[in-house]
Amino acid sequence: MEKQILITGSSRGIGRETALYLAKNGYDIVLHCNSNIQKAEEVLAEVKELGANGRILQFNIKDREECKKVLERDIEENGIYYGVVLNAGIARDNVFPILEEDEWDDVINTNLGGFYNVLKPIVMPMIEKRIKGRIVAMSSVSGLCGNRGQVNYSASKAGIIGAVKALSQELAKRGITVNAVAPGVIETDMIKDLPVDEVRKAIPMKRFGKAKEVASLVNYLISEDAAYITGQVISVNGGLYL
Repeated sequence: MEKQILITGSSRGIGRETALYLAKNGYDIVLHCNSNIQKAEEVLAEVKELGANGRILQFNIKDREECKKVLERDIEENGIYYGVVLNAGIARDNVFPILEEDEWDDVINTNLGGFYNVLKPIVMPMIEKRIKGRIVAMSSVSGLCGNRGQVNYSASKAGIIGAVKALSQELAKRGITVNAVAPGVIETDMIKDLPVDEVRKAIPMKRFGKAKEVASLVNYLISEDAAYITGQVISVNGGLYL
């Protein structure tokens, strides 16, 4: 059996590109989606075309009990994962004075709560099976620098950085690495409402990043070559600091 990689939020954007990139590099892919099973099935077909094995898990990363139930059952049936890519997340932008309670709660509970909900059922089995595995969490340039209208999103992504740094220390002696990737402005559905010309001017490279450029970094952090890299936050942002 090839090494299995669970990728949350893998039906589109960076998650989809990461799934395909890792499949090309010989990993079996465990795709995750919340609601759009059709998109996930399309990605699964592409994964299989690349010669990799794969399957789909459907659950809401905000729902702790559902995460536990689905992940524990999958591990029991198919074995523990070698790597986990925590990519799923949401943004609900609004300036803080009028930020609604549900806009705060949904983003924090999904992005930061999802870190706990997904990893909690996975980490102990990795330790018990002596898997010298890889955990990669998707943060953001917004989590490093903050961004107007994203107090909730910035808080969640900054929280992921703190969680990664702490968890990396706990798991280092087990040979399990834990790192964060902090993308800048990447060409995905999430930027469709941005003032693109204005944003592009603020980026020193004067272009948006490609999802493949993020996926290639994730692939490296998952690889055996990255065994001595842990607790790090690596930006893919074209020089942008908001």
